[in-house]
Amino acid sequence: MKRRPRRARPAMVVAVVLLAACVIVAGVLIQHLTGTSEFVSYDRIVARLHEVTWDNRWVAVVGVILVATGLVLLTLAILPGRPIILPLTDDDGFTAGVARRGLRSALQDAAQSVDGVRSARVRLRHKKVSVKIHTDSVHATGLTDHVYAVVNDRVASIGPTPTPRVVITTHSGRGPKTSADVQPASGGQRVVGSRG
Repeated sequence: MKRRPRRARPAMVVAVVLLAACVIVAGVLIQHLTGTSEFVSYDRIVARLHEVTWDNRWVAVVGVILVATGLVLLTLAILPGRPIILPLTDDDGFTAGVARRGLRSALQDAAQSVDGVRSARVRLRHKKVSVKIHTDSVHATGLTDHVYAVVNDRVASIGPTPTPRVVITTHSGRGPKTSADVQPASGGQRVVGSRG
């Protein structure tokens, strides 16, 4: 199941609330203009609004809520979110990029291509690729190394900039959980550890 980015959720909630309010207002006005039985009494709403003064507590509360909502939306609009396109290494002078979804899919396919891997899930961070693999094998240490090699080769062949650090976590069907923390492909080093 595809998830929406977390930063889009507040804006989506505000949009849904505003849409619902607009639908209710339009429905009340249409019912009032056509003379049909009103779901909410237009005259009662108008009378209630005429009773409200600027020094009323509810005016201040609604004003503060609207200002806070506006500031949150403005902050979300100004601050940069996660990039959709990741830059690639430009060895030959060409500027190119890879879609975040495409990179995640390529690395997930690479991890799942290893024999013994039942399923794999890839998460992309700023300078880190987290690969969580599930296997039915009891001895998963060698499998973790093999998945590391395959995923690390795929990262090196795609060439995102900066080169991310690969972290592989293995969930064995019967054995303990093992983890491999790997340095970037360009560094030529690898640190592999396991934990129970």
